[in-house]
Amino acid sequence: MAASTPGAVPHAELEVQIGRWRDYVRRREAISAADVDEMEDHLRERVADLTASGLDDEEAFLVAVRRMGNLDAVSREFAVEHSERLWKQLVLVAEPADGGTRSWRELAVVLGCAVGAGVAVKVGSFLLGDDTAFLRNVALLVLPFLAGYLAWKRRVTWQVGVALLVPVAVLATVLNVYPFAPDGSTALLAAIHAPVVLWAALVGVAYVGGRWRSDGRRMDFVRFTGELAIYFALLALGGGVLLGLTAGVFTLADLDLQPALESWILPFCVPGAFVVAAWLVEAKQDVVENIAPVLTRVFTPLTIVMLVAVLGVLLSGGWVVDADRELLILMDAILVLVVCLLLYSISARDPLAPPASFDVLQLGLVAVALAVDAVALVAMFSRIAEFGVSPNKAVALGLNLLLLVHLVRSAALATAFVRRRRPFDPLARWQTRFLPVYAVWAGAVVLVVPPVFGFA
Repeated sequence: MAASTPGAVPHAELEVQIGRWRDYVRRREAISAADVDEMEDHLRERVADLTASGLDDEEAFLVAVRRMGNLDAVSREFAVEHSERLWKQLVLVAEPADGGTRSWRELAVVLGCAVGAGVAVKVGSFLLGDDTAFLRNVALLVLPFLAGYLAWKRRVTWQVGVALLVPVAVLATVLNVYPFAPDGSTALLAAIHAPVVLWAALVGVAYVGGRWRSDGRRMDFVRFTGELAIYFALLALGGGVLLGLTAGVFTLADLDLQPALESWILPFCVPGAFVVAAWLVEAKQDVVENIAPVLTRVFTPLTIVMLVAVLGVLLSGGWVVDADRELLILMDAILVLVVCLLLYSISARDPLAPPASFDVLQLGLVAVALAVDAVALVAMFSRIAEFGVSPNKAVALGLNLLLLVHLVRSAALATAFVRRRRPFDPLARWQTRFLPVYAVWAGAVVLVVPPVFGFA
């Protein structure tokens, strides 16, 4: 293998090796995503120096990793050089007097963003008035505060900060300037897909610190998204129980908590809890990573059973051709859930482990999801042929075609991995590299679909 020249684009195999190293380091306790980024930069610098001296990519990688020493030693070195880091206490015995300064500063930033999101939602609901307009803008009112916290956490450059403003400005203009028909389909579609665009182009870019081309960082964002959903659900359940008990006490005292609940408590608590959940994910990554594999192993077989039952009902009842809109929407929701479970399962898996029984089970999940998607596509083409094209049908058809491509390629790569013909990395890379396609599609639904269908 020819030696790489300084500044050349790394070979694909080198990127695979670095990706495996990063996944291994990422799972170690007390090492945050930002620290892994710095360690990866350190590793890449050593690889570049070694390739410049005449080694090929594989030799340079092995020598660089060996010279970096074991991870505990590297962690200790990082702790000495970056004394303000919170995780220093887990590496060094002695802790400086100001060791908790950054943690308190971060807590203040989180609380400020949480309160800011609540205030934005409350002010937005008052200024917009119309429920439909508020629904279109609610993501614009909440997600910038979450992205702001992540940008502060990642210490993004000013160029990345400016890039984060672009999707917010574009969507804020489109969602409030387009002449949507009252209670029209395109307005609802825009309201549903705008959060998807913001989640990818705003929150995602802030989370990866501007490194949107890195497969490893995008996979970290997938993991972050799943963990955030877990923490937010836990906060919602706990908050719901607390509010229910409080409302019960108020009722016994002949006081009605409902007006305050609708006007003040929920508008502040829900968006605030979303930001706090993100902070918990960042602060307790090692705890959630122990939960993630368990959740995927529990819900994957349950989801397969659900899909088989759905497929059996659809085929036995003759509902494929006569499926109504509500059924098709439900089928799309199920398929999206399957893709999310697939992504989270892959993000939680050890990429260096050999194929196991759970990988076969996951392949079965993809196969059954493909069958359900095929049934949904037949039903959609049937409805379009009978009733014509509408905004809802066009968007649903586009989403199902994207899901079909995603699942077909995933099935092929998963089959090759289970049969030990290909490593796990191509399957993981396919997930992260196809994710931007969903974001682009969601952007097209917001920007292009409304004028094409006359904003109806």
